[in-house]
Amino acid sequence: MDKAVVLARGLGTRMKRADDETILSDAEREAADTGVKGLIPIDRPFLDYLLSALADAGYRRVCLVVAPDHDAIRSYYRRVPLRRIAIDFAVQVEPKGTADAVAAAAPFVGEDDFLVINSDNYYPGEALRGLRDSDGFATALFERESMLQGSNIPAERIGMFAVARLGSGDVLERIIEKPDEATLAVIPKPLWLSMNCWRFTPAVFEACRRIRPSPRGELELPDAVQYVIDVLRRPFHAVMVRAPVLDLTSRRDVATIKPKLAGIRVEL
Repeated sequence: MDKAVVLARGLGTRMKRADDETILSDAEREAADTGVKGLIPIDRPFLDYLLSALADAGYRRVCLVVAPDHDAIRSYYRRVPLRRIAIDFAVQVEPKGTADAVAAAAPFVGEDDFLVINSDNYYPGEALRGLRDSDGFATALFERESMLQGSNIPAERIGMFAVARLGSGDVLERIIEKPDEATLAVIPKPLWLSMNCWRFTPAVFEACRRIRPSPRGELELPDAVQYVIDVLRRPFHAVMVRAPVLDLTSRRDVATIKPKLAGIRVEL
């Protein structure tokens, strides 16, 4: 498996939001104002780090799912020399949710298995390699304590992240969104967090077509995953990762992610 789909269509609402307590350079502020998080300069665009990590893990073909007006991303990657990866683009015409964004990449995927990740997260190599070495459907799950200790994400935000419920053989049963304390109390420890890091087969596109909009009015990827488990009866193997994921959601994340990425070699 050497194909990866990166969901870069987000509206960047939280990144666009002004924050008087956060000091940004002119270049950082200009990028943040657009909401295109992947182009926030951390010495070089943040998305470069993610794409380099994919290449390190053996992925050679990447599809960026973008909005119709995301010309800056397309223009940048048409200018940058690419030695280790090839980049394609898929357009999600309207922001209808993450499952709809994945469906937009169907022509790129064809009949191959593929990785799906966010464009505003930096994932550890063991997660990317672990999914590449898996078979069929799989997900990378991240130990909560490792996230608390090593991520740049504040503890209060980590406390609201989706938690996986696993069955025998570390097979995913359900992703529990925004779990309350009572729910967390009955889930076996350690807690394993879902950070939208998946290995799919093309069968997921049926799920993306058949699910209904969530209460938010969007076609959500966790609902498509549950459809695969409950209706298509396909098991999701869990790759357990004791390493943190970094996050670039808001302007405050720029300062906290910089030291975490310092010294990381980027080669596209």
